[in-house]
Amino acid sequence: MDYGVNTFAKVRDGERISPQEALELCDNGALLELGAAANERRQQLNPGHRVTYLIDRNINYTNVCVTDCQFCTFYAPNATHPDAYVNSREVLARKIEEALALGATRILMQGGHNPDLPFDYYLELLGWIRVAFPTIEINAFSPSEIEFMAAISGKSWLKVLTELQAAGLSGLPGGGGEILDDEIRKRVSPKKISTENWLRIMEVAHSLDLTTTATMVIGLRENLHHRISHLRRLRELQDRSLAAGSRGFNAFISWPVQIEGTSLGRSKFREEYGATPSEYLRHTAIARIFLDNVPHMAASWPTLGAKVGQVALHFGCDDFGSTMIEENVVSAAGAHTRVSPMMSVVEIHRQIRGAGFYPAQRDSSYNILRDYRAAADDDDLTEVSLESIPEFVPMPLERENGGGLTAVGR
Repeated sequence: MDYGVNTFAKVRDGERISPQEALELCDNGALLELGAAANERRQQLNPGHRVTYLIDRNINYTNVCVTDCQFCTFYAPNATHPDAYVNSREVLARKIEEALALGATRILMQGGHNPDLPFDYYLELLGWIRVAFPTIEINAFSPSEIEFMAAISGKSWLKVLTELQAAGLSGLPGGGGEILDDEIRKRVSPKKISTENWLRIMEVAHSLDLTTTATMVIGLRENLHHRISHLRRLRELQDRSLAAGSRGFNAFISWPVQIEGTSLGRSKFREEYGATPSEYLRHTAIARIFLDNVPHMAASWPTLGAKVGQVALHFGCDDFGSTMIEENVVSAAGAHTRVSPMMSVVEIHRQIRGAGFYPAQRDSSYNILRDYRAAADDDDLTEVSLESIPEFVPMPLERENGGGLTAVGR
């Protein structure tokens, strides 16, 4: 068909495709042709055979949340619920120390919308981590959490983010994006942040040069127009942020919704939720083709497994994500990480090489920390697990005269 020939030719020439052309590819593009075109775009942005990965840990500081998203079974509705928690600093310190022992360079910290936590809680939490663990980068708090903090504190989004950044925040994860279309959001997460506010908070984060990623969850009974609308909004925001001189989003990650045990999984439409591996790969390829101004794209092994993650590296992805070390939210809804929440560095290398690429460790800004170009370079790796780490005794903390925290003896 002419539309396909013309659109694929535009991709080969490094040109931008329109939302309508993206829709036509969704409707009619052959899977392998889409993969080839996505790899054209990938090579334009990240030439070569390097595939990056990150060593980090996802940490949930609380599971109390009043948002009641229908695709979530992780949360506790209030502090009196028997499963509710706010993790103590001793627990958090243990988790961070374990992550450092495994080579982590970042923690990704998120939680629920907990009305019992004042804004000062978040500032003190960041300040404590920065003092107690000065080498770990802190990416935390999705746009939805930032909106919630602004509501409970009476501060603007800019003020909230500026104060969090001063306390130690380095980046903002893309959580809570799901489908950036309020028609879908009002059906599956009506109490959660709106499309416009998610985008506006991310734009503020970009203005502060915080590290950010963009995300998308497919399989929420959205149609192809909703998906392309989501991608269009991200591309438009990225254009504005880049034009303003900021870095914008450094990566895009998408995955199929997991519904086991959730309200969606109990609904009469449950068979219509989720996405097959083939659908995920088609979507990944189209996203890579369309988001020509977002430099990196990560494969989603946690939701679909390592083998699909390997295939995604041939559908435009140049990143294999992270070791995770811990994952609780999508795991609670039936993702692969429920059985095996962590992928070791050794296994990540094996998966990347098995797909025909070579691995490189990065930080959250995609700076390369080490290339492992030759297979022999893997000989330096040591298989480490959480179970092999000695028991950690937290370093005691004292409050300085000025009110800050310092680690005794560190």
